[in-house]
Amino acid sequence: MTAHTAHTTPQAASRLPVIALTALAPISWGTTYAVTTEFLPADRPLFTGLVRALPAGLLLLALSRTLPRGVWWGKAAVLGALNIGAFFPLLFLSAYRLPGGMAAVVGSVGPLFVAGLATVLLGERPTVRTLLTGIAAALGVSLVVLKAAGALDTVGVVAALASTASMSTGTVLTKRWGRPAGVGPLALTGWQLTAGGLLIAPLALLVEGAPPALDGRAIGGYLYLALANTAVSYWLWFRGIGRLSATQVTFLGPLSPLTAAVVGWAALGQALTPLQLLGMAVAFGATVLGQLRPRPTGLLAPPTPTPTPSPSGGRLPGVPLVGRADRDRTHR
Repeated sequence: MTAHTAHTTPQAASRLPVIALTALAPISWGTTYAVTTEFLPADRPLFTGLVRALPAGLLLLALSRTLPRGVWWGKAAVLGALNIGAFFPLLFLSAYRLPGGMAAVVGSVGPLFVAGLATVLLGERPTVRTLLTGIAAALGVSLVVLKAAGALDTVGVVAALASTASMSTGTVLTKRWGRPAGVGPLALTGWQLTAGGLLIAPLALLVEGAPPALDGRAIGGYLYLALANTAVSYWLWFRGIGRLSATQVTFLGPLSPLTAAVVGWAALGQALTPLQLLGMAVAFGATVLGQLRPRPTGLLAPPTPTPTPSPSGGRLPGVPLVGRADRDRTHR
């Protein structure tokens, strides 16, 4: 037991900076609502999604100076559509059609979506702790953001579920496919943002028409969204997916509505009730628990036997480790 603890503690400690940096992404996304309502033109969600994605993607492409090759043209298009191109419009549509924070509540079940998708795409079995923690995260977020009940719009609910499924699928596929040899997270992020932005562009033009007139306040808001809120945040997010398990990354998602609630209280004068504070504590606790990897068991992760020397001086091959010890998310 002592040797095991000594071996795993440095690994856990080394993940803390990565977790902290990755957490900055959903924290930044939690400021989107305040920036949109206070700085940007009203009723232009698709244009806002386009300005967030395409300029940021082109900037990262220029910095990385790397384009996809071979099958990665298709993979980058698929990931860009799931994580950006489909996610942004569906998220905005659900937010406009659902009462209160219902869209955020539906989005908070992302860890449960990821757990199910990982079973299919990564061959992993979710633990009971993962499922219970995911339920606790959704419950905590609902206490924070859910306002007085109203009539639920079917299209809004479907859009919210589809946006969550889209981002969850993109997260798991990003983990499954990894990155091409010699390509860093900066280039991979640029590919996805550019592909997603190009997908949103014709939709924004068709639905919303020509771009709106922008004043200095709106330009500043869009610059913040494109640079800090998208280019930097999505780079940190995809970097985190490459270094952490998909479950760990997706359990950072509740930080977004929690940040939105804190910003609304601090900057917009919105009150926080005791019930909301309780929900924040529950959701934050679930986020912390979601960063803990399940302890390997003897049934799922049999130890690798020590190779036995052969009479000739060589070594008999040991039984290979199956890889279930790191079962929370295996990089492929």
